[in-house]
Amino acid sequence: MVMIKTRSLYGFIVVIAIVGAGRALSIGTSMDVYAQNITTPVTQQQQNQTDDPSTSLSTGQTTTEGWITSFDLENCDFVSSGENSYFILIPGYQVILGGQEDGEEPELVMTVLNETKVVDGIETRVVEEKETEGGNIVEVSRNYFAMCGPTNNAIYFGEDVDMYEDGKIVSHEGAWLAGENGSKGGMIMPGKAEVGLKYYQEIAPGVAEDRAEIISVNDTLDTPAGTFKQVLKTEETNALQPGEKEFKFYAPGIGLIQDEAIKLVKYSKP
Repeated sequence: MVMIKTRSLYGFIVVIAIVGAGRALSIGTSMDVYAQNITTPVTQQQQNQTDDPSTSLSTGQTTTEGWITSFDLENCDFVSSGENSYFILIPGYQVILGGQEDGEEPELVMTVLNETKVVDGIETRVVEEKETEGGNIVEVSRNYFAMCGPTNNAIYFGEDVDMYEDGKIVSHEGAWLAGENGSKGGMIMPGKAEVGLKYYQEIAPGVAEDRAEIISVNDTLDTPAGTFKQVLKTEETNALQPGEKEFKFYAPGIGLIQDEAIKLVKYSKP
């Protein structure tokens, strides 16, 4: 067996073990800003494993076939404010999405707060998400992000969650923090977005395992706030809920502009 170390176009080191004549199995990935591309033959069996949406991190795996789960965070120069093309982490920035869904009128307000929180030894920026239906609070979460230099990847370190019923908090379902119970930071948005990139956004085994695949980077989308071009589209799945998926859309310089049925109504920059 021969070990070969190379770098992919996405900025992740790939270690490959060559077994026999021309058969290769990807062993691991990590991040490196100086990236070059390599193409490795993939057998049909390996392709079927890569496309399998049911693999969960709760199995104890450190890597998951086809999905990037390691982001070499120890080599990041983290900052709690910043932005990349599709993700803005500047205090005071806010987006509001609304619409109609299943007979309800949901609204999502996302606000980058002038507040930080240290999570797993990293100073992160707090982003509040408030979801309502018909004016009634459904969920309020405090999400923790930081920008990784020099890749400019937006890293997600967890969230505190309050779920509401009839105006009262009834649970904290989905809450997780990197550094606790085997959880670690995921990537909410890469600094360099390319079609086909597949990555875990949440890495909290058995609790939160959201992941995204970039489907397109050149969509055009109409919203109440305007028409946007060069829109990035992701297909999001959850390893804990096989078969379920949803689509989100992000505009350059704006961020999230559509989440399922709700679209961007208003955005404001500080």
